[in-house]
Amino acid sequence: MRINFNSVLICLASLAAIITLPAKAELNVFACEPEYAALTQELAGDKVTIYSATTAQQDPHFIQARPSLIAKMRRADLVVCAGADLEIGWLPMLQMKSNNRDVQSADKGLFYASDHVQNLDIPVSVDRSMGDVHSLGNPHVHLDPTRITQLAKALSNKLSQLDSENSAIYQSKLTDFLTRWQQATTQWQGQAQELKGTKVIAYHSSFRYLFEFLGMQQVGDLEPKPGLPPTTSHLMTVLDIVEKQQVKLVVYTGYQDEKAAHWLQDKTDINSVQLPYTVGGNEQATDLFSMMSQHIALIKGALAAQ
Repeated sequence: MRINFNSVLICLASLAAIITLPAKAELNVFACEPEYAALTQELAGDKVTIYSATTAQQDPHFIQARPSLIAKMRRADLVVCAGADLEIGWLPMLQMKSNNRDVQSADKGLFYASDHVQNLDIPVSVDRSMGDVHSLGNPHVHLDPTRITQLAKALSNKLSQLDSENSAIYQSKLTDFLTRWQQATTQWQGQAQELKGTKVIAYHSSFRYLFEFLGMQQVGDLEPKPGLPPTTSHLMTVLDIVEKQQVKLVVYTGYQDEKAAHWLQDKTDINSVQLPYTVGGNEQATDLFSMMSQHIALIKGALAAQ
């Protein structure tokens, strides 16, 4: 039998090309917010392709269900969101329009972070007069490092459920993340000792979990009701709170109107500070670790500057 060496060389070259191809991501992940894109990246690495539906400069309560988002969700194997109705104004529309059955239920490819931790501020009852109140509790759970630990474990399990072939990789990455996260959490707790008991005014309840972790106390809200912009009469009430309760700081984030915070700062001797609500909230907050470090550094810096 005559061997065609040219054919053999072509086959060998093709085989070598296949062997050296970079590993293809196994899962398409649609993250509702940057913090969950960042957490998924920590836990999955190159085993996933991640798309974040929002940026740090957008209020995750109010997003348009654009055709581009529908297209991304149509191709998603996993959707990771805050839950607790944070995305109630736009996520259900994306799910319906995308017609992707795999991401309609938490039994399959839908992951709500708030389903896996104990939520704060769950109201006894809710009605329209209360404003934009979340009936399932405060959804901003990513701002508490201890809850991030719980979320990481639950999300890693979800990744393994959807992609069992790479389960060992997900478990290895989880272990590595938790080791680094626990070391960082211990350091943050030490840095925050001097912040315990500090009273602040904030915008909405965006930083509720952060304040609990740091031992700080939010005693007033720049919003008269959740979701409603500050009014002059309400700000006068907040001004009275500042004077009577020895408030030390006013906190807001990038997508919130800074005018009310600056007005309060001008009327008192306390500083206002803009914190990164999520990853990408400022140039230094490039991942979950640096985001938390930024929170503490900016708060301590604003207090020290008074």
